[in-house]
Amino acid sequence: MAAKAKSTVVVKKARVSAEELFEAGAHFGHMVKRWNPKMKKYIWGKKAGIHIFDLEKTVTKLDEACDALTKLAAEGKNIVLVGTKRQAKDIVKAVAMENKIGYVTERWLGGIITNWKQVKTRIDKMLDLTKKREAGELKKYTKKEQILFDREIAKLEKFLGGLADLKIAPEVLVIIDTHKERSAVREAKNRGLTVIGVVDTNSNPDDINYAVPMNDDATKAIEIVVKQFGKAVAEGRIKKSEE
Repeated sequence: MAAKAKSTVVVKKARVSAEELFEAGAHFGHMVKRWNPKMKKYIWGKKAGIHIFDLEKTVTKLDEACDALTKLAAEGKNIVLVGTKRQAKDIVKAVAMENKIGYVTERWLGGIITNWKQVKTRIDKMLDLTKKREAGELKKYTKKEQILFDREIAKLEKFLGGLADLKIAPEVLVIIDTHKERSAVREAKNRGLTVIGVVDTNSNPDDINYAVPMNDDATKAIEIVVKQFGKAVAEGRIKKSEE
């Protein structure tokens, strides 16, 4: 009688290990008194009055978020990274620029999603003024008028520069600190967008399609996760280009 063939189970390796996240301080939540009970399922326990994340769950959720992001990128979705807090803005901008992803690292302006037509008009104005300045076309104005143009360009660039290459409204938001960026979350959900977000123990995960539970104040932990998001988008675009 022939022996039965053994089945082979392929286990996909996690993008990041719990050990890496632990060393980066991803396990620290907020003080117990500041927690949102809806985050209970992601919490391992508490220590010295601070909630501690179950990083094994964080690893799983990060993989799920990245898999979703790769799929969305492969579908050609318009993805925007959002991270305006001091600990996140530099790495968000760097990863976004490296992977040609739209980004917001200053205050989220209401209407980026719900009033995109108006926002696009302001972006086009910024691009037009910048082009004219570089071509020397603004030199015909007085020095005072040129200064005013420079200030207008700088202001538009500060808040909308990261969206300059977008032709249509954002379709997917990837948010660092969904509690701080709740205006962006609210606007996205009002329009049925997919939201991927880093959620701390004080956050509400209900409106986040793919929540990554971890410390959203630890710079190193944020860097690790944002880089994974960037890689996920890049993987999706490669798949799209191969179709």
